Amino acid sequence: MLFLVAALLLLGVAMGSVAHTPLPVTLVAGAVIGVWLVVFALRERRTHHH
Repeated sequence: MLFLVAALLLLGVAMGSVAHTPLPVTLVAGAVIGVWLVVFALRERRTHHH
């Protein structure tokens, strides 16, 4: 849960700088964060079921 809060805080910081970065860089960073959050959620769900 702490990692999720940290990721949201980093996302908030990144949103402030998103206006200064090119669109492809922003899309790649968003995709990486999204994939990381999905993997994290799946791992959390798996550990709670076992």
